[in-house]
Amino acid sequence: MSTIPHAERRRQQSRAEARRAILDATEALLVEDGFEAFSMRRLAERCGYTPPTIYHHFGDKQRLIHELLDERFQGLTRSLKRVRTGSDPLHDLRAYAFAFARFGLRNPTFYALLSHTPDSDDPVPAAAEEARAIMEEPLAKLAADGRLEADLEATQQAIWSFLHGFVLLRTNRADILFHKDVLEVGIEALVRSLIRDGAAKTRQENVR
Repeated sequence: MSTIPHAERRRQQSRAEARRAILDATEALLVEDGFEAFSMRRLAERCGYTPPTIYHHFGDKQRLIHELLDERFQGLTRSLKRVRTGSDPLHDLRAYAFAFARFGLRNPTFYALLSHTPDSDDPVPAAAEEARAIMEEPLAKLAADGRLEADLEATQQAIWSFLHGFVLLRTNRADILFHKDVLEVGIEALVRSLIRDGAAKTRQENVR
C-alpha cells in the first residue's frame, strides 16, 4: 500500500502530465519549424502552459531540447538492447539494422525530428551516443576481422544512408505501395556488396 499522501500523488501526477505535454509539443514544433525557428513563446501557445511553467520544469530552451532528444533516444536504445545477438557480428549487424528500421517506422515524429539539424554547440544526448555505439559495434568487429570490402566509415555511412532513406520514404510517401520485402532486399544487397562472406543470409522478420 502506498504511503505517499494523496495530495503529493496528485502533485506528482500533475508535474508528470505537464512535462509530457511540454515535451510532446516541443517535438511537434521542432518537426514543423526546425531548431532555429523554435521559441518558448510558440511552445507556450502550443502546449497551453505559460513560459514560467516551462522554465520551471526544464530550466531553459537548450535543456528542454536536450531532455526531449535524450528521452526519445532512450527508446531507440532499449529497442536495440532487446535484439538477440550471436557470435557472428554479421548476424548482429542485420538484426540491429532491422530493429533500427522498425523503431523508426513506429516513431515517425521522432524520426522526422532527426532529419533536422540541431545547433552544433548543443551536447549530444548520452542515449544517442549509446545507440550509435551499439549500431557501430558489429561493423567495428567485421573491420577488425578484415571482412569489409571498403573503408569502415564509408561502410557505416552507406548502411546509415539506406536505413535513413528507407524510414523517411516509408513514413512520408503514403502514396507508394512498398513491397513487403524491400527492407530485407536492401539490407542484403548492402551486406553482399560491402562485407566478405555476406551472402550467407540470415532471415529476419519483415517490416510491414
